[in-house]
Amino acid sequence: MLGDAVVQMPTDLRPTSAFELDSPLEPSHRPKGITRLTVDVPSSYSSQVKAQTHPAPRWRTPEFMVYYVTFLCVVPLMVWIPYTLSSPSHPNYPYYERSLSPGWLFGRRVDNSDNQYRSFRNGLLPLTLLASVYLGLKLLYAVLTRKASSLSGSNNLYRIPFLVVFCTAMLFGLHGASALKVFAILSANYGIAKTCKGSKAGPILTWIFNALVLYANERNSGHRFEQLHPIFASLDAWQGIYPRWYISFNITMLRLVSFSMDYYWACRGVGLPETSLSDKHRPRVNHSLDTYSFLNYSAYALYPPLYIAGPIMTFNDFMWQLKAPLTITWRTVLGYLGRFVVCIMTLEMILHLMYVVAIKDRRAWVGYSAAELCMVGFWNLIIVWLKLLVPWRFFRLWALADGIDPPENMVRCMANNYSPLGFWRAWHRSYNLWIVRYIYVPLGGARNRVAASVLIFTFVALWHDLSFKLLAWGWLVSLFILPEVGARYLLPASKFGDRAWYRHVGAVGGVLNVLMMMTANLVGFVIGTDGMKYMMEQIVGSWQGIRFLLFACACLFVGIQIMFEYREEEERQGIVRRC
Repeated sequence: MLGDAVVQMPTDLRPTSAFELDSPLEPSHRPKGITRLTVDVPSSYSSQVKAQTHPAPRWRTPEFMVYYVTFLCVVPLMVWIPYTLSSPSHPNYPYYERSLSPGWLFGRRVDNSDNQYRSFRNGLLPLTLLASVYLGLKLLYAVLTRKASSLSGSNNLYRIPFLVVFCTAMLFGLHGASALKVFAILSANYGIAKTCKGSKAGPILTWIFNALVLYANERNSGHRFEQLHPIFASLDAWQGIYPRWYISFNITMLRLVSFSMDYYWACRGVGLPETSLSDKHRPRVNHSLDTYSFLNYSAYALYPPLYIAGPIMTFNDFMWQLKAPLTITWRTVLGYLGRFVVCIMTLEMILHLMYVVAIKDRRAWVGYSAAELCMVGFWNLIIVWLKLLVPWRFFRLWALADGIDPPENMVRCMANNYSPLGFWRAWHRSYNLWIVRYIYVPLGGARNRVAASVLIFTFVALWHDLSFKLLAWGWLVSLFILPEVGARYLLPASKFGDRAWYRHVGAVGGVLNVLMMMTANLVGFVIGTDGMKYMMEQIVGSWQGIRFLLFACACLFVGIQIMFEYREEEERQGIVRRC
């Protein structure tokens, strides 16, 4: 039964025990010191964890003083290397110069060559205007319906008609006549769910239908009306602002599956009782069957703040937040706005100072040393993380201003991970939660971890793109999870966690994990299999490269010790993370 399933995949070095999470945070529970950098996640505080006995802090020990000196020497070098490679005086600069654009910081040009981030960067002002219009019209609608004053504190279901009307207008504005295709797919998926109800055929048909839609969209580039009949050819001319509707439809597909599966479980009575509506419980608490209506379904699937890129919410969670609105203060919204500004400015500074994306795209790395190649790869991964983080935080900020709290997608910096299992919980977290609920648990969860992981990462790769590069990435990730699973079995923290050597052995394992994760992600999202082959040849093909690799491993060892202590500090303050 889904309601009884418990998935525990701990990613720290200490034994774990059952605990309850306290929510929301009281003022006395606010993070202090360095843990203020930890991204706040609802229901992340546990008084039981805080009350447990923890190792004494190591921040001021001689061991960590050595680590600090290492940081002060190595981190500036990691910045300096790609900065010098991006100098106009560098011999390779002419190879990628045409990929650069006029900049606005430091009198330098900007590397705006990444298609994905360029689309968001160039569209940030229109998106901000769209969000402002939406929030303004929502407030006007609330005033006109007298909900804002007369029904203060009640549910927000009165907003559903407004959401549907705005969604429809936005969809036609974005995709033109292709909005009809989106509504046709939504209607077909809704018909499957409602026809099958609690039948086991429902999930099977839902998955088959949505998989076929994704495949057909990819093969036919979103389809053309002319393919149906020449009489409809004129509709193809009305393309809207964003004609490639099938690109963002991958996100919409997840919502369609969520609605169908939540409705299926509601029909079968599988779920949690309505005794707790915390962020962890809302997705698993069913609604009455009449809540699963086409109007609510449309408002959820096309919810404006999250339609383009997410984060992903389940249908149950979305409807509970309308039925029982959360208290999201303007202080929270403004604080999150501050985080967003810091993130986008960080990315802008990197793109103005380091042209590693252009170097990667043009393969202008001939003659680079092993250290230079690795820094190009590392900073490309940082940019991949930031280029996803920035849009996700923008759209989540929009949702928070609208009174909806979707999951935070990135709860750890990419460089603050040493565990493959933990990494995938912190990276695109809302997608991870979706996968756990709709794929991992139905496949058997922890009882069938290895096989489930292979199937999940194959799905994730194909969901992103039907390409060998991402399929190779999915299989590599599945393979690279196995050493950690084996190490946890052979050296369980419950048995050896209090030994002095355990932390250092764990750090060595963490170094290997980091190298494997970087390899997989470079293959999948940066340089592909051919580029990775070239990089490996340059690193391990000479004594200079091998010496650098050993030096890099020593630096990673230091960094992972800091990561361990940071997580210990979080637990001392009752902050619970499994990543």
